[in-house]
Amino acid sequence: MDANTIELLRECSSGCQMAMDSVKKMREYAEDPELNHLLESYGEKHRKLEAKIAEALEKCGERESPPSKMAEMMARMEMHMKMFMHPDDKQVAKIMMDGCNMGIQSVSEYVNKYPDASKESQEFAKEIIRIEEDFMQEMKGFV
Repeated sequence: MDANTIELLRECSSGCQMAMDSVKKMREYAEDPELNHLLESYGEKHRKLEAKIAEALEKCGERESPPSKMAEMMARMEMHMKMFMHPDDKQVAKIMMDGCNMGIQSVSEYVNKYPDASKESQEFAKEIIRIEEDFMQEMKGFV
């Protein structure tokens, strides 16, 4: 498998892992049962897709790469600060929407950066974008 494909798959894997971590953290704050259910549902969608991406990487003889420690730390700090200021479901939804937007931008950037990546890896990236767009749409009802 070529380097572009491997890099795109790694970035997709990392993005899914960041999303799963964020959803897990926000579920601790969510009080509305419907919001909690949506967080659980979209966390599961990211988990299933990440497993497929990990399998594709394994077929290439590669391993999934975790998100950078700096990105994780910054995301957690921002999340906790925002929740400290406004600990409610509205804030949970806003944070999730911000995360979706960052994910869409990041994955889109990598799709453009690696245009020669395999069709399969590009489809994974497009699926992440679709999941993020749908998740953001669902969160609008809680803002």
